[in-house]
Amino acid sequence: MVTSWRLRTRTIELGRRTLVMGVVNITPDSFSDGGAFLAPDAAVAHALSLLDEGADLLDLGAESTRPGSRTGGAAGSELTPGVCPNDKNPSLSAQAVSSDEELARLLPVLEGILKARPDATLSVDTYKAATARAALNAGAEIINDVSGFFWDSEMAPVCAEAGCGVVLMHTRGRPEQWRAQPRLEPDELLDTVREGLAESLKVASVGGILPEAVVLDAGYGFGKRFDENFVLLARQAELMDLGRPLLAGVSRKSFLGRALAPLYAGSDAPVESRETASVAALVASILHGASIVRVHAVRPAVEAALIADAVLAGGTTTG
Repeated sequence: MVTSWRLRTRTIELGRRTLVMGVVNITPDSFSDGGAFLAPDAAVAHALSLLDEGADLLDLGAESTRPGSRTGGAAGSELTPGVCPNDKNPSLSAQAVSSDEELARLLPVLEGILKARPDATLSVDTYKAATARAALNAGAEIINDVSGFFWDSEMAPVCAEAGCGVVLMHTRGRPEQWRAQPRLEPDELLDTVREGLAESLKVASVGGILPEAVVLDAGYGFGKRFDENFVLLARQAELMDLGRPLLAGVSRKSFLGRALAPLYAGSDAPVESRETASVAALVASILHGASIVRVHAVRPAVEAALIADAVLAGGTTTG
């Protein structure tokens, strides 16, 4: 499916080839890099290197939503949660990172990247409307909301006013609840993800966001048990019936580490040993409908995406 993704100041074609979104974590506690890029200069340098390696977009995050983390809101305030049909407890957790702190980490990096590369297409990974508003005013083109617009009811209006692109992810509960989620049968899992994403699309539409501004993310690792992620990956193409392009974020996820356990004496493979598995899962996601892949290591992803795209092109050749 070739379509257009409408962003704040530009439009990107999706579906002709897979786009690679490079991750820039500006946090002290990221599962993937342990705070290596918390300092603004280090984060900007890392971002520029990802662009040089072929990243089409960058996704900047200043709060970790790894399993077990706590999700919070702006300093001195409460977020107003939406009602997600798959969120058994929509009440707020203890505050983790305030919007003020998130912005203090984020804005110097966002501004530094755009100063060096004014044409860079930047996404900001946040579920807080206050953070989103400030980031969009500073030049971000996309808001990547892991809650799918369910953790802050102001997020959809903020994005609609800015006319930005959005990534709406399916999340089953909050990070501190993920390890206790009940197991789902394959059909039930797909129905749960589809229902949640459909509700996110409805919230976006009611909030004034045009359909062509939306990309959907099944949310690998976000409230899914280890083996459920492989079921979701195998059946990801079924989510294309929601009518919007798909983004897949499988890079270095814990379900890959668990699958590699036989090679590590029964223990999950450490994060630094998951890169080959990440590439394998990335290729699977492309062959099952992903138009964008979100990755930590850009160069291997660019190469793998070229091969996956060639396979897809070969499958449509006649004669």
